[in-house]
Amino acid sequence: MAVRQSLLPIFLFFVVINGLAIVFRVRLEGMGYDIDVLLIANLLLCAMTSFSFYLLYKGMKAATTAGFLKSVYGSFMFKLVLVASLVFGYVFFMKEQVNKHSLITAMFLYLVYTFVETRSLLRLFRQKKNA
Repeated sequence: MAVRQSLLPIFLFFVVINGLAIVFRVRLEGMGYDIDVLLIANLLLCAMTSFSFYLLYKGMKAATTAGFLKSVYGSFMFKLVLVASLVFGYVFFMKEQVNKHSLITAMFLYLVYTFVETRSLLRLFRQKKNA
């Protein structure tokens, strides 16, 4: 139950960002954003963060320090390789049509998702420690 509550901020952030992007679609497109790129990036970041959260939560329950570090490094490598592959793939296939505004916004969203994930994990860890 506590794990589901810890994942809630990640999914709420996903819903809020998608809602804002859809509501302000015309205004954002007028500013030069590609809303489809933002929505897809937000979906991928949410899925990636959820999986990373699972890996780190599993590592928190590890009996050894090596098990914990394995999950931390695994989560980091998973996110690094996936994000790098997606960005390079997007730039490679879009060539001249790369939307820099949306790409930079997606990078900012990555940082926010990482912050929300870390905060949720720390809150979960404190609950387990005090229980």
